Parts: sequence; C-alpha cells; structure tokens
Amino acid sequence: MDGTALVLCEGFFDESSGKTAHGLVRGTDRYEVVGVLDSKFAGRDAGAVLDGAPCGIPMFRDLDDALAQLGNKPDFLVMGIAPDGGMVPPGLLGVFEAALRAGINVDSGMHDYLCDYPELVAAAQEGGARIRDVRLVKKPRNLHFYEGRIREVEALRVAVLGTDAAVGKRTLTRILMKELNARGVKSEMIGTGQTAWMQGVRYGFVLDATINDFVAGELEHAILQAWDNEKPRVIFIEGQGCLTSPGFPGGFEILGAARPHAVILVHPPRRKEYDGFPGALLKGIETERRIIDLMCGAPVVAIGINHENMSPQEVDAAALALEKEHGLPASDVLRHGPDKFIKALQVRFPEAFV
Repeated sequence: MDGTALVLCEGFFDESSGKTAHGLVRGTDRYEVVGVLDSKFAGRDAGAVLDGAPCGIPMFRDLDDALAQLGNKPDFLVMGIAPDGGMVPPGLLGVFEAALRAGINVDSGMHDYLCDYPELVAAAQEGGARIRDVRLVKKPRNLHFYEGRIREVEALRVAVLGTDAAVGKRTLTRILMKELNARGVKSEMIGTGQTAWMQGVRYGFVLDATINDFVAGELEHAILQAWDNEKPRVIFIEGQGCLTSPGFPGGFEILGAARPHAVILVHPPRRKEYDGFPGALLKGIETERRIIDLMCGAPVVAIGINHENMSPQEVDAAALALEKEHGLPASDVLRHGPDKFIKALQVRFPEAFV
C-alpha cells in the first residue's frame, strides 16, 4: 500500500459521478482509506450510505473536520469524483491547496491536471507534498503499438462491458477476479481507468488518457504483461463506457485488440437514457449483444445488474425477467454475490477451471 488516504467526494457521494469514491470504499489495495469527505453525509459510515452495510470508514464534513477527528494526518487526499469531462469543480481547489500545504500528498484522476495550477504546485513545494495526476497523457515514445501478439496469451479472456457508462463494470470485474483467486483459480484484472489504478490493480492503463493510435497496443501490452508475469488461467478486462453511448463509446478496442473469449454485460434496468445525455435513449442489451457478435463473435455469458433506484425485491424481479428475456443468468453481484457469473464461465469454458 502507498499509505493512508482521505477520499474527497464533496457533493457527489450519492451520485454516479462519485464512482471513484465508491470503488475506494468497496476496496483498494493501494490505500488504507480512513475517511470520505462529503458534508451531506458527515457522521455516517460510508459503507452504510453506499451499500447499506457499514464498512468502518467514517464520513466527514470537510478536511478540518477529518483531521480533528482522526488525530493523525493521512498520507494522501484522493479525488473521489469522476464528473463528465473530468474537470475539477472550482470549489475543490482550495481543499487540495490546504491539504498540500499541510504536507498531504494529492492523487487525482481528472483530465484537468492539478499540476497545471501554479497555486497547487506552490502549495506542494511549501508542504513537501506530491501531486500525482493519474490521467496525465504519456508521450508516444513511452507507449506501445498493437502487434497482434494477443494470440500468445493462453488464458481465458473475459471482457466486462456495459449498456452504459457508470454501471459497475469495474466493481464486477474486481469482485470476480478476487473471488476466483480465493477459490484457487489464478486470475488477473486488466484495469482501463483511473479508479482501477487507485484500487491498486497491477496491470492496465488509463484508456481515455491514451492517444487513440496506441489504445489497442497499450491494452495488448497490459494483457501480455499479466500473462508473462503471472500465467493466470483467467484474465478479466474492465470495460469503459459502452459501445453505443453518444459520449463514451469505449469498448471497441477491447473487443478488437483483447479478442475476448467471453463477455459479461452490465445493465441498469431503471435507466432509460444514457448517463449524462438527456433525451438519448438507452439502446439496451440486445443491441450491445449484436454489436459484440459482429465485432468479435464472443458470446455474452451473463448479465450483471446495476441496482440504482431499485429495492432488493425489484432487483430480484429484474434478474428473473432478464433471464427469461435473454436466456442468460442475471445477477447483481453486490446483492447476490458472484456465483452465477462464475458458474456461467465454468459451464462454457470448463478447461479454464480444471
């Protein structure tokens, strides 16, 4: 681990834009999360707010409140939001400046680089702290071009895609990887976003901070690294956006370059429009499946359910309805656990589980 961390999510913890904070609360191998900053939920347990189950991570009104209650200065303040466009809300710059002056390192996954703000750089120098911009674009000389060596990877490759952005693809990917390892089936996860890096995923890159010509190559390189170093039986690949989103059309390179053997598709039953695009109606499961089939022929083996705006009873009913409509196992991994997904893979690819 890099150290202890407070997660800044002011005003967003109960929204999809707080998904980085959500991921860190649910688990990270990079930080020991000691609190979340969001004044709306001050005094509550972050796990109870997020998933209805306490996790021992307190929520604080602001940075001063956290420092006063914790008694010890954390090593990091981590940006916990991922708003559309990746710009830093102006009201949060002062929080970062105060943290840096206090000697607290800052990690941010925004497209709006904190190292471009002179006042933050000066504060970091004054406090002896460090700024890490996780989405900082790499120079071409440090990137990899696609070579077609993906055929050398003998592991079962499973892409976890979605019918929209911010539906829980990363969460499902991480849970499945960890569960298979716990069951003795060696697995790795390829992270494709800044939150996966913040959760300590060992192999991957930030897809939307990579020059387009090198996205396929960086993905192939990450998978090859995981295969060469670990020799896992299963490699899960975190999806980005969705194939049909008007603003976040991630996934095409994953299908083309990673050449997955199977796809798990995550869907939010209550969502009618694409996240962040009012009026743009969600295409849905069947359209995504047709595109996946045309692009790579990989079968969709299960459907993950995003339970936003749904009661537990509604989630159970949705699972049954989706299974009947699409002929695939459907489950909410956070409510029902990972068994249905793992069984679906075992039935289709038994050789990977021997």
